[in-house]
Amino acid sequence: MTKVAVLGSGSWGTAFANVVADAGVADTVLWGRRAEVVDEINQRHLNPDYFPGIELNANLSATTDVERALSGADFVVLAVPSQTLRANLDLWRAHIPRSAVVVSLIKGIELGTSRRMSEVISEVLAIPGERVAVVSGPNLAREIAQRQPATAVVACSEERSAVRLQSICMAPYFRPYTNTDVVGVELGGAVKNVIALAVGVAVGMGFGDNTKASLITRGLAETVRLAVALGADEHTLAGLAGLGDLVATCSSPLSRNRTFGERLGSGMKLEEVIGETRQTAEGVKSSQSVLELARATGVDMPITEAVVAMMHHQLPPAQALLQFMSRSAKPERYGLGEPSQGAHPR
Repeated sequence: MTKVAVLGSGSWGTAFANVVADAGVADTVLWGRRAEVVDEINQRHLNPDYFPGIELNANLSATTDVERALSGADFVVLAVPSQTLRANLDLWRAHIPRSAVVVSLIKGIELGTSRRMSEVISEVLAIPGERVAVVSGPNLAREIAQRQPATAVVACSEERSAVRLQSICMAPYFRPYTNTDVVGVELGGAVKNVIALAVGVAVGMGFGDNTKASLITRGLAETVRLAVALGADEHTLAGLAGLGDLVATCSSPLSRNRTFGERLGSGMKLEEVIGETRQTAEGVKSSQSVLELARATGVDMPITEAVVAMMHHQLPPAQALLQFMSRSAKPERYGLGEPSQGAHPR
């Protein structure tokens, strides 16, 4: 039987491991650092820290022994914060089977290198892109743990690996679609966190749906500009890993990034929000990496610039929003990508 090792027993790692267990075609092992969490999963089929009252699949086992979790694994699924991935891989690489497909659930960009998670995995483990896959889409972990209907994109440059990954996580309530555009899928997942912070700030300041829609739409435009500049297919960003994930993350109070922004917009100090935020809001740190990536490729990302100014340069939210709204007037771009020469309204 296929073995899947999921490393990281936080909300998304637990939810995804439960999806694979519910799919019923693989032996699924969840690794976690904390013995009390592992014991709860094994004995009561619960992860009360993240999903109180939600029963997990009885066939899902957990362990604190990473070597045991990884032994014989056909798929190694990574569900740790983006800024800890490299250090964790350094610790784990000796135990990761050389034939395994390594899967990232992580939606972030590495600080200092501006590398996508699949690039970090390939570099640290010295494996080709054909053995690295990513999962992204509108995947709010609590809803998936509750077994509400959801979709996702599983992407790998090697289509056969994407199809294999699709087959192990197709549960009755979870529908994965395959894609070979790893760049587009990863950037859609990373940048949407940044845009969700901006939307949250606007909500916290008391602004309504017009403001939210404007930020979501223009956020999609700047995400597409960056992704296309880095070789992605613009149509990927019109799908689940782009628009779908962006709408879910910007609209839901379950979103960590939107909630973080909302608290900041309501008047809390940045340090206060960080202090009471239990789970990682990936957009806070990744916003800086995304902006560095944009500047290196000559891509204009005004919402990302405003978020970085708020998160890292103490710019008050009201000034950040004014900075975005007072930008020089220009035509709206046509379609998702850059407008063609001589484009006219229809």
